[in-house]
Amino acid sequence: MGTGLKITAFAAALAATFGTAYGVGKGVDPIVAQPAGHAAHGEPTAKAGHGGHEEQDGAAELPGGLQIAEGGYALDLRTPRLEAGRAAEIRFAVTGHDGRPVTAFKSEHGKELHLVVASDDLAVYRHLHPVRAADGTWSVPAELPEAGGYRVFADFTPGDTKDAKNLVLGADLAVSGAYAPKELPAPTATAPVEDGYTVSLAGDLTPGRTAELKLSVTKEGRPVTDLEPYLGAYGHLVALRAGDLAYLHVHPNEGGPGPVVSFGATVPSAGTYRLFLDFQHGGKVRTAGFTVAAGGHLAA
Repeated sequence: MGTGLKITAFAAALAATFGTAYGVGKGVDPIVAQPAGHAAHGEPTAKAGHGGHEEQDGAAELPGGLQIAEGGYALDLRTPRLEAGRAAEIRFAVTGHDGRPVTAFKSEHGKELHLVVASDDLAVYRHLHPVRAADGTWSVPAELPEAGGYRVFADFTPGDTKDAKNLVLGADLAVSGAYAPKELPAPTATAPVEDGYTVSLAGDLTPGRTAELKLSVTKEGRPVTDLEPYLGAYGHLVALRAGDLAYLHVHPNEGGPGPVVSFGATVPSAGTYRLFLDFQHGGKVRTAGFTVAAGGHLAA
């Protein structure tokens, strides 16, 4: 989960219809949503790489989050289905080489494991903080507002073996209810956030090259110069590729506490990405979402 985490090749993108960020879709015919398929589920015979990548014999690395198992570890999602708008608990475990839940993890950015939940249409994004029981079972309360397919990402570094690599494993979650997806928001250089905050984004995304992304936070038009540390940094950025939800997790370059937070990131391919910035101010964590086309200029 380091700065400028590189993902160097891509799996085939799945056709999908995308929704408006944090939008609330109104009902069509009630359905029970089934989890959408994602590329590369299952555990290949390959070496584990940093950030949930695999370097297979004669093949390129896969982006993080596309696999449910890697390097002898697997994500055991024990809550495969929720109901839209209803508070519930997501339970899961990470199993190791012996098939048993792992109970030792290395702490990164203040947490043993980072859990991200995103809808397949990228309309809903949640960065959650689960709690691990002594038997290795993780749990966290969640309320997902929209029906449809979701992807659950577990971002962690096992602590049960020496020199373990950071992994990002993903599993499908279905949320039942009335399903009405909308289009992905158009690319924009600014994103309004609750409580009068606005985040502006500047930089380019070029496939295969490290790009500097600068995010500036203002409140009611005034620069925020006293951002508070969140997970050991002044900002936390997750990028998901539209279509297959390939996962890229980066943290800021040196600097802070605002108004600009700078990130180094390398996207694996051309395409459209959804960026989610978490930042903390006034004791509260807020999230700004951006749609970005890799290779396109965002702002000066």
